[in-house]
Amino acid sequence: MQTMIGVIGGSGIYQIEGLEGAEWVEVQSPFGAPSDAVLTGRLGGVPMAFVPRHGRGHVHTPTSVPYRANIDALKRLGVTDVIAVSACGSFRDEMAPGDFVIVDQFIDRTFAREKSFFGPGLVAHVSVAHPTCPRLGAACAEAARAEGITVHEGGTYLAMEGPQFSTRAESRLYREVWGCDVIGMTNMPEAKLAREAELCYASVAMITDYDSWHPDHGSVDISDIIRVLSGNADKARAVVARLPGLLGPERLPCPHGCDRALDHAVLTAPGMRDAAMLEKLSAVAGRVLGSATP
Repeated sequence: MQTMIGVIGGSGIYQIEGLEGAEWVEVQSPFGAPSDAVLTGRLGGVPMAFVPRHGRGHVHTPTSVPYRANIDALKRLGVTDVIAVSACGSFRDEMAPGDFVIVDQFIDRTFAREKSFFGPGLVAHVSVAHPTCPRLGAACAEAARAEGITVHEGGTYLAMEGPQFSTRAESRLYREVWGCDVIGMTNMPEAKLAREAELCYASVAMITDYDSWHPDHGSVDISDIIRVLSGNADKARAVVARLPGLLGPERLPCPHGCDRALDHAVLTAPGMRDAAMLEKLSAVAGRVLGSATP
């Protein structure tokens, strides 16, 4: 099997430079239109697909991002490994603006988003006990270190609905009581959907601020965030450029089972499965439903 890297770019990252044969392609998804066309090409001899999470020009709010369509589109293009890059706030003094965190856990506080490809007529339950891929996360950490970036391996990401930032009371709750490390608005339900689509998923959280808990930094200032975002975006592109060499062109089965997440997950009996749902799920779940999209 061939490796194909999918990159989901967050705030400040709307394209990837240096792709050979770069082309923006429109991908049709039964879950609606993706955030934008998908930039495809090759980097270091490895196929790559890039989708700007908020669309070029930043037109989608964290809530309006079409998460299902984005993941479905990447799966249809043949992506095997998804690197999600996103801006976040920090709850830890030692995790400073400009640092990267390789997230390995989430607390999902979003409430206004579709969180599953499955539903009535075709029910499935996947495990997200370990919601990111350790193999892929380790590659991202190695790439970041090679670029001289301060990177923290492991951390809990509090996913909030937004678009407003936290109150100070919320920020202190997430930090002091819940023990979260960073906060953002976009990695959920993205990580859950990637797992349902049997894609390895790694989250590279780029710290822009200290949220509102920090006594020396006060409230979140968007002008400060934008300034840090610019530098972080350049770092993120450098990390992505190293990944083809680390992951290689040949893709072995995931040692952590990300690519087999749907084994035993579908509960609806074959004779009772909704035909329309089967068609919609031809890409994300075709391996177990017998309707895989070529």
